[in-house]
Amino acid sequence: MRLYLSSFRIGNRPDELLRLVGDGRRTALVVNADDYKSEADREKSLRREVDELESIGLRPFEVDLRDFFGKPDKLSEVLASADLVYVRGGSAFVLRRAFLHSGADRVIPGLLERDAIVYAGYSAGPAMLCPSLRGIDGDIDVPDLVPPGYPSGPPVWDCLNVLPYLILPHYRSDHPETQEIERSVEYCIRNHIPFVALRDGEAIVVDGDRREVVG
Repeated sequence: MRLYLSSFRIGNRPDELLRLVGDGRRTALVVNADDYKSEADREKSLRREVDELESIGLRPFEVDLRDFFGKPDKLSEVLASADLVYVRGGSAFVLRRAFLHSGADRVIPGLLERDAIVYAGYSAGPAMLCPSLRGIDGDIDVPDLVPPGYPSGPPVWDCLNVLPYLILPHYRSDHPETQEIERSVEYCIRNHIPFVALRDGEAIVVDGDRREVVG
């Protein structure tokens, strides 16, 4: 399994991401964590991610999970054609809904198990691999947020459980969510929940048996 899980954007060690990908450059870019934004603002987010990934030599193309709601087999084909699946931050609860309705929450673990892709991203993207979203809800990450075009329903708290701990990004960083993450850290300590807190610039790198924080 190959993972590059950053606190914010590509972090300080894009060389580690490129090392994991090897000669592959085809990158499935998922920005559905920003589906709660206006179309204009979402487009700005998409453009920024494309520019950043292209700047390090990757070839991103958007995979809008909304296009695959109820079509997990088609999503599996598209993601399997990529070398890297890169999932940007935003609302973790919106992204979790998109994973549910598209079947990404079933497709991605299978691809990782076969080592068919590298999974990377930041903030909400890495959160999808954790056991749960409990402890990260607050004023910024709103559990009940349902964007237009999404099926209604209660928040989805359980995640993919690929990793046995929570990832808490933006820890003690110059980021609007830093104070909220302090509360998340306190929640995890109080409830004996394993976690890794990342400062912006840092990333968790998983490459087979190698697991470390870089940056």
